[in-house]
Amino acid sequence: MKLGARMMKTGLAVGIALYIGNIFGFISPLLAAIAVVFSIQPSIYRSYQSIIEQVQGNIIGAVIAVIAVFTLGNDPFVVGFAIIIVIGLTTTMKMNENTIALAVVAVIALMDSTDQTFMFFAFSRFTSMILGILAAFIVNLVFLPPRYETRLFKKIDLATTDILQWLRVTTRQLSDEPALKYEITRLQDDMRWVDHTYLLYSEERTYLKGTRFSKGRKMVLFRQLITTTKKSFDVLKAFYRLDHKIEQIPEEFQDAVVNELDKLINAHEKMVLSLKGRIKNTHKQSLRRIEEPDIPLLVERLMHVYEEGNNPDKLVFLPLASQLMEYHYQLEKLKRLLKSYQNHHQDDYIKTTDN
Repeated sequence: MKLGARMMKTGLAVGIALYIGNIFGFISPLLAAIAVVFSIQPSIYRSYQSIIEQVQGNIIGAVIAVIAVFTLGNDPFVVGFAIIIVIGLTTTMKMNENTIALAVVAVIALMDSTDQTFMFFAFSRFTSMILGILAAFIVNLVFLPPRYETRLFKKIDLATTDILQWLRVTTRQLSDEPALKYEITRLQDDMRWVDHTYLLYSEERTYLKGTRFSKGRKMVLFRQLITTTKKSFDVLKAFYRLDHKIEQIPEEFQDAVVNELDKLINAHEKMVLSLKGRIKNTHKQSLRRIEEPDIPLLVERLMHVYEEGNNPDKLVFLPLASQLMEYHYQLEKLKRLLKSYQNHHQDDYIKTTDN
């Protein structure tokens, strides 16, 4: 079983909330622990948003519960009616599900039967829940703060490597179809996780002016890295769909497709390696001259194949030509952004590990 940072922070925050609740003699320290579970968030910014929303939701729940008890009592049906009111108000205010659930818990906890003075009982339970919310926020802020930049680039790097490897194998018709089908499904899930991680990274706040500019450039670069990787994935899916029809293309054109795509793959890999700091700034004479891809010329040749053959079946290759052109365009855009980024941050390489 793998223990993630969020799991550890939840356990730590629960322990802290229960400990403090017992020290100060809260009537229901268990409510503090429940509030922690609803309040832990994946990023510091979301945690800050959550603490404001959770406090608002709990105040609404507490106010409705107090009014209901003093006007209607704490009959089970009155509790149910109060819950309906709280859910309606918090939903209208567009609060998230965790906030709504915690507000409902607050209503149930405060309207519970007790032999103690109601206001003292309600205040104690409300304070317990606020303690849990604050404990979750402090733990999220201080312990194991998430490093979404490193995590994001690692996910992009791994997804790009897998896609480009499968592209090399597939274009040479060496891939196993069931294995490739499974990998395409897995890679789709990976790209969804990349988008989710990028969203979390974009939500992180920076407070120093220089750091803000640096992060702004990185966000633009990461967004383009993701777009380019998605386009390479679209090319892979296009080849997968055409696997049984490749023989309809003349052999010399098949060789041209493989050669030009290899150039695209090499250029893509080179840019990712450059971001890691593994490419020299000044290039010496290499053993083999690396040529630039010329996808527009390749697509033009493909158009000639259509015209000469006059075979409607060959129209199925038009989507492939379109995907290759789009991949080439996004790669050129990434090259320009990478050059601009490295001009401003020559030694600021992006890591794939937290070390």
